[in-house]
Amino acid sequence: MKGPYETAQQQIFDCARCMNLDENTTELLRHPLREITVSIPVLMDDGRVKIFTGFRIHYNDALGPMKGGVRYHPDETIDTIRALAAWMTWKCALFDLPLGGAKGGIICDPKNLSPGELEQLTRGYIDRIWQFIGPDMDIPAPDVGTDARIMGWMMDEYSNLSGKNQPGIVTGKPIRIGGSLGRIEATARGGITVIREAARELNLDLRGATVVIQGFGNVGGNAAYMVRNILNARVIAVSDSRGGVYSQEGLNLEEVSHQKVQTGSVVGSPNTARVDSEDLLTLKADIVIAAALEHAITAERAERMSPRILAEFANGPTTPDADAILFERDVHIIPDILCNAGGVTVSFFEMVQNKTMLPWTEEEVNRRLEKRMVKAYDEVISTARTQGIDMRRAAYVVAVSRVVDAMRLRGRLKK
Repeated sequence: MKGPYETAQQQIFDCARCMNLDENTTELLRHPLREITVSIPVLMDDGRVKIFTGFRIHYNDALGPMKGGVRYHPDETIDTIRALAAWMTWKCALFDLPLGGAKGGIICDPKNLSPGELEQLTRGYIDRIWQFIGPDMDIPAPDVGTDARIMGWMMDEYSNLSGKNQPGIVTGKPIRIGGSLGRIEATARGGITVIREAARELNLDLRGATVVIQGFGNVGGNAAYMVRNILNARVIAVSDSRGGVYSQEGLNLEEVSHQKVQTGSVVGSPNTARVDSEDLLTLKADIVIAAALEHAITAERAERMSPRILAEFANGPTTPDADAILFERDVHIIPDILCNAGGVTVSFFEMVQNKTMLPWTEEEVNRRLEKRMVKAYDEVISTARTQGIDMRRAAYVVAVSRVVDAMRLRGRLKK
């Protein structure tokens, strides 16, 4: 199977063919501007010094300062970070944000670190990369394994190193120190909005429609409640890293959430049957939400899937081979750079609030988010219809054309 970065490069190559881009432009789009690898020493609670490896990748800054999350994960690789930095570039462009794409990560298991060790690691990471980030250069954000508390530490450490308070250095911060209302739920809320738009396009009645969700973390968990409370649909299965649970009548989300809090997994929730987290994707359902990690949907699984809508709340959950199979099976895919852009959009809103020192209400944040999600969906579906291409290629055509235009206007490309 191809790695995530190979997938990201293939997606750009496919888009370049649709747009008839020349070879030189295509090559520039398929590679990052710079890659930073750092070693971070941490004094562990048992007295040992352990060295952790961290990354920060700047992919493209033609549209503005770079933006991207930081992941803490034991299986993190620079290959994955490269892919995520690329996807962030196209995501920002698709939503017409004045931002480029970046991503970062540390190879670690945050669940096995004490609060003190986690804080040391976070401050050490910023100490190593602080000269390469900044409110007008590169603005980190939370991602897998990181949260508002960690963003607060990052902000404080950068402020200490730069000698002045810098709330705009990261987004996804605690509300009290400059975070934005609505940021925690933003990725899920944005995805739910485009599912609603897609259902309208397909004449799919969402009242009672069945929904399967792979992933029950912040994004998948919030999405589950929004499926029920906003879409009036029925969540029949959810999963996490330890397994999944299923009930054709619909899950009691409060019981599932309680089980997750008490045991660390949804497995064993009352009145549910256990299902493998990978097999969960192939359950019969109207809508499948992929909210776990990359490459969850392979060609083999795609052959057994037949939802009306596949919504990619995660980054890169579908391999290129699976993409082609699902398109042939008439599955309406809402691609990741469209579906999960609610997080970076509200992060941009947070940047605006930090610069103006004028916080917005949650209603204002959600209203602005919905407007941008609907606009982006309309642009993608219109491009798909006009050019006779699938939704993923259409999303890339819209996004890449904006990046290419910006590169030409800056003189980085010959006309």
